[in-house]
Amino acid sequence: MSEDPFATFDAAYVLGALSPEDRQRFEQHLRTCDRCASSVRDMAGLPGLLARVDAPPAVPDAGPPPPDLLPTVLRRVRRGRRIRLAVTSASAALAVSACVALAVVASAPSPAQPPYTAMTSLGEFPVRADASLAAFDWGTQVDMSCSYTGERSSGEYVLVAISRTGVETQLATWKAVPDNTARIVIGTALKRTDLAALEVRGGTSGKPLLRLTL
Repeated sequence: MSEDPFATFDAAYVLGALSPEDRQRFEQHLRTCDRCASSVRDMAGLPGLLARVDAPPAVPDAGPPPPDLLPTVLRRVRRGRRIRLAVTSASAALAVSACVALAVVASAPSPAQPPYTAMTSLGEFPVRADASLAAFDWGTQVDMSCSYTGERSSGEYVLVAISRTGVETQLATWKAVPDNTARIVIGTALKRTDLAALEVRGGTSGKPLLRLTL
């Protein structure tokens, strides 16, 4: 297969170094040659880049620039173009891989929500709560809904976790609101098997109001 006779015209065309006759012939060629047209588009910014380079100080008898200067610059430009293409392709492949990984994670089934258990009232108090506990490697997640049934707000409530060794840990506090259900989702480093009980206490008095024995 014969080589394209216009294959080396792209840089000279962009830099305005073609004769009027060659320029006209090359422009007609660009209408039917996608490869040369793409090359011209890629090098369209070359004149602007060269314009930013400060001219070196004049040196007497320095002579004309070496004949291989332009080919060297063009080789670097084309090499940079290949590198950009490779980086772009690698980035696209990485993005696809990330999307696949995301799809796998998103499609993975979530753990089943443990059932809720009603906490036992320790007296005549206008509050009720249901709690669900889920075990994880890092500890236990407590998911609780608490409803205040009184006519007026009774201040703050406190959720306390009690370990089997008797250590108490305050997990959350919230304000009681009439006819409103508070949703508390909180984690504790205590393992599910290390928990002995959960208690809802009055925030001011510290008196136990509800208890869930585990």
